[in-house]
Amino acid sequence: MHSPFHLTRRQWLQRSACGFGALALQDIVRAATNPLAAHAPGMVPKAKRVIFLFMGGGPSQQDLFDPKPFITGKHGQTIDSPLRKEVTQVGTEKYLALGPVAPVRPRGQSGMVISDLMPHLASVADDICLLRGMSADNPQHFGATLQFHTGTFAEVRPSMGAWVSYGLGTENRDLPSFVSIQPGGVREYGSAFLPAIHQGTALSVPLNDKASPIENLRNVSPVEEAQRARINLMERMNRRLVGEINGDANMEGMIQNLELAFRMQTTTPQTVDISNESEATRKLYGVDGKDTDKNGRACLLARKLSEAGVRFVQVTMGGWDHHGDIRGNLPKLCAQTDQPVAALLKDLKSRGLLEDTLVLWSGEFGRTPWSQDLSGTSPIDKHGREHQPESFCAWMAGGGIKGGLTFGETDEMGYRVVSGRVHIHDLHATILHQLGIDHLKLTSRHLGRDFRLTDVYGEVVKEILA
Repeated sequence: MHSPFHLTRRQWLQRSACGFGALALQDIVRAATNPLAAHAPGMVPKAKRVIFLFMGGGPSQQDLFDPKPFITGKHGQTIDSPLRKEVTQVGTEKYLALGPVAPVRPRGQSGMVISDLMPHLASVADDICLLRGMSADNPQHFGATLQFHTGTFAEVRPSMGAWVSYGLGTENRDLPSFVSIQPGGVREYGSAFLPAIHQGTALSVPLNDKASPIENLRNVSPVEEAQRARINLMERMNRRLVGEINGDANMEGMIQNLELAFRMQTTTPQTVDISNESEATRKLYGVDGKDTDKNGRACLLARKLSEAGVRFVQVTMGGWDHHGDIRGNLPKLCAQTDQPVAALLKDLKSRGLLEDTLVLWSGEFGRTPWSQDLSGTSPIDKHGREHQPESFCAWMAGGGIKGGLTFGETDEMGYRVVSGRVHIHDLHATILHQLGIDHLKLTSRHLGRDFRLTDVYGEVVKEILA
């Protein structure tokens, strides 16, 4: 397996020692044995960490960020299908134009258009960069979600957070470098052929202030010395087994994870405890709110972990798959997510963290401008929308990304990208670039060749960089 950026560990340490990075001497020494020790990036970084807010299911861009006058004017009427004749989409045979659920208006000094369903996000419009020309390759949830997280929808590959952990390590040796809050499938935060230490640590959202988001974290030993002795014994036994079988990557990963878990038992409970946050902060996120409590706790937890030194925090908020009754269901999802997400940006900014924290908000794809009626008999106001990977919207904030910029355009129907196209590979390349990583050089040898997050694709979207 290659070390990050095609450097051997010795070359990496030599480069760091010569001033290429800002690592302290003890960090450089520890990097020789600790796979999560912080690494100096290959370029000057604009961001130190990432928070990825994944809206699982596919939010409707036409209803939230990219309304089309043509579609609005044709609401309920048949429009010409842009699909090839051999393409079939269930429930869309009539191709009825479906206008926005709620008004979508210009916001802030930038004039970025955001739906009335997201008033809190609208208040921070000048801090975000709206990408209206996103595109993906797979029309199904599973494949599209895998591609967004790993760069491919077919093979088992490391997730985005695992690659970032592999390339940069962690800023806090007592915490994982990659955490996934209320995750979906394990492949969305898996490390695949990268060392197991880079797999995301899965966290649940605590239902109240007394619950822990991490299972089995409590130390059952009466004194810390007893737990330390137990861990040391297991490590000696595991090391002996590894020696007998001439090395095993999975065993090495387990040994490293056991050591990390021990350190987490003493430091993490305080880090993930949101009961010590001020009442004003809890209210900002919507903690204890009727609609916002769960996602408010998740976003607040993401801020706390990022502030504590976790390199990549992923928060999944599902439920955006609106094939039916989008007018009834989309407002509910927005009510659950809008305040917590906007609060995260406001909180990061007030703490001086947004400048070097890259925040990404996106689903795996978008939704069609024409309606979908699975029953075939529902009135237009009860229709939903089908999947659309050809174009959709995402946004980024902080980490050296231009705030208040709308980048990319779609055609009059909101179906094809006509300018500013950003493929998922381009998005991945841009995220790595802002972290100081050349996406062409962050590779790992597997099955006889070098693999990378962007495979053989990807261009940095320079137009959105501050």
